[in-house]
Amino acid sequence: MIFLPIFFQKYLRRCNFNNKRIRINEQIRVPDVRLITEDGNQVGIVPVKEALETAVERGLDLVEISPKSDPPVCKIMDYGKYKYQLEISEKLKKKKQSQIIIKEIKLRPKIDTNDLNTK
Repeated sequence: MIFLPIFFQKYLRRCNFNNKRIRINEQIRVPDVRLITEDGNQVGIVPVKEALETAVERGLDLVEISPKSDPPVCKIMDYGKYKYQLEISEKLKKKKQSQIIIKEIKLRPKIDTNDLNTK
């Protein structure tokens, strides 16, 4: 009977439950979006169908950049390139994080003051 819970624990660890899922194209379920073109020009508030048609005409994807704003901000861009840029920025953030290194010193009663200052 212990096998079943251990199986689910391993399964859940393998599954990547990412709350920051990026919605693209048909996954966007709101009626209107604030559209930004690939050049960075703001088109304005348009229906999702119209924004999706524009993205398909240009051969790109409609990517939801800011889902919490009202209406959500969507940009016409290449999704693969956007995802790659996000991964690189996350790697750079991890590199820049400083880790605290704790050094361990063994002190004895007969330690000399110069040895203590060196350590």
